[in-house]
Amino acid sequence: MSDSTFVSRHALLELTLVRFREFIREPEAIFWVFVFPLLLAAGLGVAFRNRPADVLEVGAAGPVAVRALAGERRLHVNQFTAESGVRALREGRIALLVADAADGSTVYHYDDTNPEGRSARMIADAAIQHAAGRTDPAAVADRIMREPGSRYIDFLVPGLLGMNLMGSAIWGMGFAIVDARRKNLIKRLVATPMPRAYYLLSFALSRLVLLIIEIAVLVGFGAVAFGVPIRGTLVQLALLCLLGSLSFGALGLLIAARPRTIEAASGLMNLVMMPMWIVSGVFFSSQRFPEILQPVIKALPLTAVIDALRANMLQGATFAQLAPQIGILTAWMVICFTLALKLFRWR
Repeated sequence: MSDSTFVSRHALLELTLVRFREFIREPEAIFWVFVFPLLLAAGLGVAFRNRPADVLEVGAAGPVAVRALAGERRLHVNQFTAESGVRALREGRIALLVADAADGSTVYHYDDTNPEGRSARMIADAAIQHAAGRTDPAAVADRIMREPGSRYIDFLVPGLLGMNLMGSAIWGMGFAIVDARRKNLIKRLVATPMPRAYYLLSFALSRLVLLIIEIAVLVGFGAVAFGVPIRGTLVQLALLCLLGSLSFGALGLLIAARPRTIEAASGLMNLVMMPMWIVSGVFFSSQRFPEILQPVIKALPLTAVIDALRANMLQGATFAQLAPQIGILTAWMVICFTLALKLFRWR
């Protein structure tokens, strides 16, 4: 082997090792390549645990419906009253409600634009007909849940709004602060007589303009394109979004309190946000997770803001009815901002 060939191969090895070291020093790359797939698999595995992929969540209201569906392995049956079952359907916890009617027939409540709802209806109808034990079909009726507030898109839009509030606030705060620290702008501000709390508050307040645009675009698009209802007032909706944005902004300040590099802050932000994206009910109900985890999930800021937005937009819930969610968001805002102020790296 010639000396030039040896040197070339040695240089290639050194360059490869340099690129590998660069990769393992990037928290964001490590998160997306290794941590994110594990978190996603674990979260969805827990949410859809102990049942085949094709088992559908349905509700049964009435003794006839409960008995008829009890032996159907493709359905996971939850017992409800007619009223609570319709509410569960609107909240995305079930794909179909099978209810006994006063005249002895069976009524199916579902959104026929949802593939799970259509599949569950077919399976449930076969079980109902079999349980009737007759050669002629048992009497059934469909109640298609297409009115605004009852469809999957109505469930989805508040979840996307909450997710967007969290992402824009945490990413916006975190990157801006770490970038200012990297450029030594924070060190210069420390030398001024301005109270330090004002500097941190300025980041949160600067998000208000963008917040107005975010709400208008997403809610307006949902209302115009899909008829997503807003049964509460626009003022209530705006105030809930404001509180949610301030809570996530305070969390972003806390995350960015110590890191000196964009890469380190990015890894921390992903680590904080990704579990909430999975468990807080953005795309499917958080009730799918085990009961033992529900207190923790309900205490998360993303769960609180999504639950509040859904209740306000789809059911017209007042602030008094949303007191638990408002309390959770306020606590996150106060605690995170206080800790950020104490832990903040000013130099």
